[in-house]
Amino acid sequence: MREHVLIIIKPDALAKGIAGDVISKILRSGLDLVAARVVAVTRETAEEHYRHIKGTPFYPGVIDFLMGKLHGQDSVLAMIFAGDDAIEACRRLAGATNPEEADPRSIRGAYGRVTTSGVFENVIHVSSDAKEAEREIKLWFSPGHIDTEIFPVKEVDGRGATIKEWA
Repeated sequence: MREHVLIIIKPDALAKGIAGDVISKILRSGLDLVAARVVAVTRETAEEHYRHIKGTPFYPGVIDFLMGKLHGQDSVLAMIFAGDDAIEACRRLAGATNPEEADPRSIRGAYGRVTTSGVFENVIHVSSDAKEAEREIKLWFSPGHIDTEIFPVKEVDGRGATIKEWA
């Protein structure tokens, strides 16, 4: 089944200069790159992205990490990939969340690490399922960022100009 998945190359990967390696690995899997953008991560976006772990002891650190406060890199590379079973394929390529438990041939196993303070520098975010992929894609991208319609959109009048929004 053709799916769309959100991939975020996190600040640690950008600071290490390995984004190209990560993208190449995903592209070699046969998935299609649908859209990409560099995004300066705001606290609001980070908190909405990780709303499912709010209240956990590690939540504040995860928010700071995504905002780049640990690496002096306040941007991420957000991408949408598409293909048959894209979510499972990308999750397999990414490997376990904990880089020390990830297959060494996976992205996290090859490039991630756990710091001495216990922070998972795991290089990449991959949507967990189709419902989350849609929510996350709509958080990080507007319809205007994507050349093809992957989810329903509506057109609204923006003071004399037609603007597309998520339906």
